[in-house]
Amino acid sequence: MSLPQLPHNNSRAEMRKALIRLRMEMHRQEIRHESAQLLQPLQRVRGMSQNLHDGFGIKHAPLWGVAAVTLLGFLTGKGAKSGGASSLTRLVRLGTSLAPLIKLVMQTSRKN
Repeated sequence: MSLPQLPHNNSRAEMRKALIRLRMEMHRQEIRHESAQLLQPLQRVRGMSQNLHDGFGIKHAPLWGVAAVTLLGFLTGKGAKSGGASSLTRLVRLGTSLAPLIKLVMQTSRKN
């Protein structure tokens, strides 16, 4: 932010130009300030989403999300077949789809 220099000669036209430059700089600063205030909630949300991964120590968050959706789908969804075997089949599918996540959790717990 550099303010315009005042003219050395005090002619009326030069003083008017300097005044206009000062006003334009003031308007630029107002616009910067107002836009920063408008973007502040967005910055907070971005910071919260970043802190969610960092602060809670959630590693592989997308994998956890997929696992949660899969688990909810298997527990609340209705199968195409109905009968006693469908619940067993559903549990087998759940186990095979969550196997990579379980393996990952077990590996990280052994390292710590």
